[in-house]
Amino acid sequence: MDYKQTATAVLKNVGGKENVSHFEHCSTRLRFSLIDSSKANVEKLEEVPGVIAVKMNAQCQVVIGNEVVEVYDEVIKLLGPNIGHNEAADQPKQKQKIGSVILDFIVGVFQPLVPAIAGGGVLKSLLLLLSVLGLIDSSGQTYTILNLIGDAPLYFLPLLVAVTTANKLKVNPLVALSAVGALILPSMSALLGEGAQLFSLDIKNIAYSYQVFPAILTVLLYAQIEKWFTKVSPKPIRIFFVPMMSLLITVPISLLILGPIGFTLGQGFTTVILAIFDKVGWIAVALLATVLPLMVATGMHKAMVPYAVTTMSELGKEVLYLPASLAHNISESGACFAVALRTKDKTLKSTAISAGISALFGITEPALYGVTLQNKKVLGSVMIGSFFGAIFIGIAGVQAFVTVGPGLASLSMFISEELPKNIINAIIGLVISFVVAFVAAFILGKDQKGKKEQHEVKEAVKIEEEFKSPIVGQMIPLSDVKDEVFSSKVMGDGVAVIPSVGELYAPVDGKIEMIFDTNHALGLSAGNGAQILFHVGIDTVRLAGAYFEPQVKVGDEVKAGDLLLKFNLEKIIEEGYDPVTIAVVTNKDDYSIHVADLKQVDRKDTLMVVSLLEK
Repeated sequence: MDYKQTATAVLKNVGGKENVSHFEHCSTRLRFSLIDSSKANVEKLEEVPGVIAVKMNAQCQVVIGNEVVEVYDEVIKLLGPNIGHNEAADQPKQKQKIGSVILDFIVGVFQPLVPAIAGGGVLKSLLLLLSVLGLIDSSGQTYTILNLIGDAPLYFLPLLVAVTTANKLKVNPLVALSAVGALILPSMSALLGEGAQLFSLDIKNIAYSYQVFPAILTVLLYAQIEKWFTKVSPKPIRIFFVPMMSLLITVPISLLILGPIGFTLGQGFTTVILAIFDKVGWIAVALLATVLPLMVATGMHKAMVPYAVTTMSELGKEVLYLPASLAHNISESGACFAVALRTKDKTLKSTAISAGISALFGITEPALYGVTLQNKKVLGSVMIGSFFGAIFIGIAGVQAFVTVGPGLASLSMFISEELPKNIINAIIGLVISFVVAFVAAFILGKDQKGKKEQHEVKEAVKIEEEFKSPIVGQMIPLSDVKDEVFSSKVMGDGVAVIPSVGELYAPVDGKIEMIFDTNHALGLSAGNGAQILFHVGIDTVRLAGAYFEPQVKVGDEVKAGDLLLKFNLEKIIEEGYDPVTIAVVTNKDDYSIHVADLKQVDRKDTLMVVSLLEK
């Protein structure tokens, strides 16, 4: 890969450096916070050499894979020193939904923490491994010093959070660091332990090291105070007056109010998670592992990072997300190696081998976007492997002690002196996940049917169906839908229409097979066996059924042109949701799908022809 060329093309197609308000990277993705998301050309971005996929949600996420750091460095050179500090960046042109803003904030605060926490945690687990093997004396000073080095990122987690939160809020990170640092000063901790008062008010005795939420609340308050004093203070004294007043106000309020609130929030969060785990622990691990491929593909797994970091800082272990991730990561690897062994396509073979190795070491996005999402049967194999591997992991009660992507190189994250069988159970779960996913992908991928079965299918159904438009509005390519699950066609191939009328009609004769509880989506089986999924809007599941009125029920036989669903288009748009309506053939592997090239469409237009493939 020509890193400079890739970086130049990526930056151009996100709207140029003037459109970037914040930039960072994770293990496989470049993450751009854009001033105007409409300026990002997703189609052109996906054509850039080295780009695996693009995900647009709270951020513009460009999936690069294992060479993300090299491309990131080149983008930084092109962006220059003023990234995130220009005037335009402080005045976004695009109104964002509150959910997107919160998700962007959470990811911006927690994602940068992972390398430091993972580095320190793996160091501690490796020391424990060396101690168990008798290669280092756990009572010696060398072990103690190295162990303290590994513990530093978690002990000083409030300070790390202060910096990432300040960077995200675009306020002075050093003053934010000082405000939070006051909470964990040794002298302050000793004073609180003895019982202290401020302005005749009692201060709760809390040890703020290892804590997350008190630091976030403190910096959120500091950010508002800093911005207000910057506006009102005389410029000649601003350099010392603003920091002085910010610290003078922020720290006392944090000691008296925000610190205890944040501490209680963290304790309660952990208590709820552990209570749920005690009731349905192994089931939760298995179900989470099974849906992780879809969560990673849509970026939803990032919402688990705050939980993992918080739980690790509170308890020193994590029992749900990281164990489930072990099963998923290794299943991705097993499925990729099965694809590499089976396929005759040299390009796919090379991609599958590379992606399989990455997944084996805990990096799954190259496998997901390069192999898994391209074939529904391979995706199903990954989910099967994840499920069975996670069942064992959950029943065995495997616990993780480091916040890092589970894989072959990081298996030491499961070592524990108190739980000597923990690492053994993790390895067994790894083997189960790999073998089941490998075998499933190898078998299911062949997709063979007997002649008798083929004949029966042909006799039972019509060969070809013409699908009229289910919606009146503007037709757009499915690849332009701002949801990776649909635009990547992992759910199936089909059409997308931006509605001008809030009514959904049956495009063919068929039977209603499914209606979602939230009424925003339903399924229909056509006369030739094609399974059609209709989905109104992006993320409209969050409306919990509001503004949707189904006109049919499960089991109803419908004719082409029958009204299936009414929805309040104006209210959905007013709530900030993209109303684009998708109709996809979910069993696409059995059909040839020809999509018409149309713009404005109504119910008489034929949008696609779906033909049963001869096997």
